[in-house]
Amino acid sequence: MFYKTGEPHGLAHDPFSSCIVPRPIGWISTLSAEGIPNLAPYSFFNGITYAPPMVMFATNGRQPHGAKDSVANAEATGEFVYNMATWDLREKMNATSAPVPPETDEFELAGLETEPSELVKPPRVKASPVHMECAYHTTLELPCDIEGGRNAICVGRVIGVHIDDDYLKDGLVDIKRIRPLARLGYQDYTVVDKIITMMRPGGA
Repeated sequence: MFYKTGEPHGLAHDPFSSCIVPRPIGWISTLSAEGIPNLAPYSFFNGITYAPPMVMFATNGRQPHGAKDSVANAEATGEFVYNMATWDLREKMNATSAPVPPETDEFELAGLETEPSELVKPPRVKASPVHMECAYHTTLELPCDIEGGRNAICVGRVIGVHIDDDYLKDGLVDIKRIRPLARLGYQDYTVVDKIITMMRPGGA
């Protein structure tokens, strides 16, 4: 089939996000300007450069209480933290996606214990095996077809990385043991539990 975006496609649901899979989940913790913790999962998330290490997450549309909080908080405070979502944390991660008012602390909502960061103020998800403390770099505003919504890419520079020693094996991160979650389309997720290795032609 072929369809023009913005026109009817005739399917039960929009297939766009199901055609870009799997997507790592950026479980982003921030503090509001008033100091209220916020925690939300973003499936439009990724690392974008190595030197310096930088990551991005994108907010899309709106929720019943207005634009989503994470980008606004990162802009206001200059900081955010990426927490890795795993199979064991799937239900709690999902709970933090609830469309709740800005004054809600999603850590408390999901029953998640926090842990202080080293270099930034937003707390970390203690049970997460990997965290990246980030200094806000910039926001790229994008078109948004949803009234009152905001499509924006938030970019941060990673200034500190935490890795649980229990998930290091022979100096490598044991991803198969961590079992990170990834987003598919619709209401579907997947988990990393199978790994293949392929060497690049001409080099390591």
